[in-house]
Amino acid sequence: MAGKTKAGWIRVGIGGWTYAPWRGPFYPPGLPHRRELEHAGRHLTSIEVNGTYYGAQKPESFARWREETPDDFVFALKGPRFATNRRVLAEAGESVERFLTGGLLELGDKLGPVNWQLAPTKPFQAEDFAAFLALLPGEAGGRALRHAVEVRHPTFRHPEAVAIARERGVAIVVAGDSDYPQIADPTAPFVYARIMGTSPDHPEGYAPAALDAWTARAKAWAGGGVPDDLERVAPSPAGRAVPRDVFLYVISGHKVRNPAAAMAIIGRLGR
Repeated sequence: MAGKTKAGWIRVGIGGWTYAPWRGPFYPPGLPHRRELEHAGRHLTSIEVNGTYYGAQKPESFARWREETPDDFVFALKGPRFATNRRVLAEAGESVERFLTGGLLELGDKLGPVNWQLAPTKPFQAEDFAAFLALLPGEAGGRALRHAVEVRHPTFRHPEAVAIARERGVAIVVAGDSDYPQIADPTAPFVYARIMGTSPDHPEGYAPAALDAWTARAKAWAGGGVPDDLERVAPSPAGRAVPRDVFLYVISGHKVRNPAAAMAIIGRLGR
C-alpha cells in the first residue's frame, strides 16, 4: 500500500494511533482499542510514534507493533526529550545510546527514521548542532539507521545549518503549513515532512488543491527533485537527481481530520 514511484517509496501517516476522537470518524464503532493499530495499518503506510519522546518503551511493545502491521508498514520514532530538551545538545550521548539500545530494533524492517525534535527555544549554534549530529550513529546492531532533526527556532534558517546536516546525511524535517521555520532543503537520502494545516472546514482536512499540492511535492522528492513552492535556505548541490524515500506525516492542526488527510494523499499517490 505504500506509494512506490519509479523512484523512492512514499509513506504517509499520522502521529500515533490512540486518540479518542478518532473513534467513529476513523475507527469503526465497537472496534476494540487493542485493534486500533491493526486498523490504522490497513489504511495508512506509516505512523510517527510520539510515545518514545516521553519515555522508554519495552522491547515487547516494539515487537507487538511489528506483528500488528502489514509487511510494508514503517514506524518513525520520536527521539527522547531527554536527549533533545537540553541547553547543550553535545552532552546527549548517553541518552541517545540508551534509546538506540532500548529495544527499537525489534521493529526489524519496519524501523523507519528517528525524528530528533528540538525545543522551539533552542537556537542554532553551529558547534553544538554539529556535535549533536555526530552522536547519531549510522547503524545499530547491524541495522542501518536514518536520522531526522526537527529544528523549530528561526535561527536554523541558516546555510551553515543546512551544510552541517547535509555533511552528516541527517534530514532536516520539513515543516508544512506551520508557524515553525520552513527549511525544505534536502540534506539526506530521504525526506521527512510534517504537515500541520488540517482544518474542520474540509472533510479530508485539507482542500482538494492542497492535497494535490502535497502529493505533487512528495512525488518530486521521491524522484530526486526539489519542490519549487517550498522555502529553502541554500542552493541545492549540483549533480544527478537521486531517488529518495519520503516520509510524510499529517500532524497537529485539526487532529480529528488527520487520518482522512493522510488517506486522501495515499489515494492520490495510487492514481
